[in-house]
Amino acid sequence: MRGRAKDWETSVINCRRYAIYYTPPPGALADFGATWLGWDIAAGERRRPPPEFGRADEVTAAPRRYGFHATLKPPFRLVEDASQAALGDAVARLAGAIAPARVDALKLSRLGPFIALVPDGEDGPLSHLAAALVRDLDAFRAAPSPGELARRREKGLSSEEDANLVRWGYPYVMDAFRFHMTLTGPLDDRTATDTEAWLAPRLAPILPRPFEILEVTLAGEDENGFFHEIHRYPLAG
Repeated sequence: MRGRAKDWETSVINCRRYAIYYTPPPGALADFGATWLGWDIAAGERRRPPPEFGRADEVTAAPRRYGFHATLKPPFRLVEDASQAALGDAVARLAGAIAPARVDALKLSRLGPFIALVPDGEDGPLSHLAAALVRDLDAFRAAPSPGELARRREKGLSSEEDANLVRWGYPYVMDAFRFHMTLTGPLDDRTATDTEAWLAPRLAPILPRPFEILEVTLAGEDENGFFHEIHRYPLAG
């Protein structure tokens, strides 16, 4: 899987957008997330959703193209004078100066109409990690267009979220950041209840305790809107 991601890295020079994600290391949780969502971000290929839950393909349609991940620095277009190689070098330097982030555990939860994995307990270390990546890699981010700003504002933003949008290109960063690994699109209450009941016993034995982020992932969006793992960088500070 990692070999295929490396092949994609060397064959693609420019992506539509880039992001810094947490993606689970190879293992049971990564495999479950890739199968559940129907997209393996590490291998860069579709997966067949679990047939035992007949609506998996439907409920995961919205988050599928992003892969199983937690966003640390939201997707962004590169400024004109930047390159993928320069971005990768900057991520490597920054990751080398940041310590791994650790919290007690992950748990299955609802975030409004969505189902996701969220931290169980104090999440300060995860927020600090995300803030450093957003802030220290900001020079690579092209400013959002007026149309992009308008689309974000259509959803309704607080004054803090709007200030983040203007300053950082995305509303839900810095103090508005909440670490989460999305598992579904928006669901009605009945579907959410059924989906959560199916997921809970299958995730319980594979959720890490404690939960640690030891690496961050540079991901890139292809021409079809699907994100691929480009490279993983160890946190070594």
